[in-house]
Amino acid sequence: MVDLRIIVSQDDFDLGVEAERLETGPDTGAVVTFTGRVRDVAGGLRHMEIEHYPGMTERALTDIAQDAADRWSLSAVTVIHRHGRLIPGARIMMVGTAARHRDAAFESASFLMDYLKSRAPFWKKEVREDGAEWVASKDSDEAALDRWV
Repeated sequence: MVDLRIIVSQDDFDLGVEAERLETGPDTGAVVTFTGRVRDVAGGLRHMEIEHYPGMTERALTDIAQDAADRWSLSAVTVIHRHGRLIPGARIMMVGTAARHRDAAFESASFLMDYLKSRAPFWKKEVREDGAEWVASKDSDEAALDRWV
């Protein structure tokens, strides 16, 4: 049985603790983690506001994590996504996968990231010195998700 860990929280997380947790399976030969951070690409970003619907968000993340676990025979999946007000440089999210072999760990982590970038039920608003704007999904994010269909 796969160990699914889904956390949606305002709180920061410890990447080392989360990665170590993924390494505990007796048949785990590979662990892949990815951490996303708030970046100030255009300059002037004060903070990012991330909103979600509790319950719906966790269910959607659990479903996609289970899908990844089934497709790649994973022993563990961790998806952590923060919400609320996050300043530049803050961690937004983490995806971690554990598998017998590295190909499955890498591919499943990429699959989860592509889903999170384009389909996960989060709404992000960038608050800048000159105003605020909701962040839209990019065509490149949608195209990346298409490769998994």
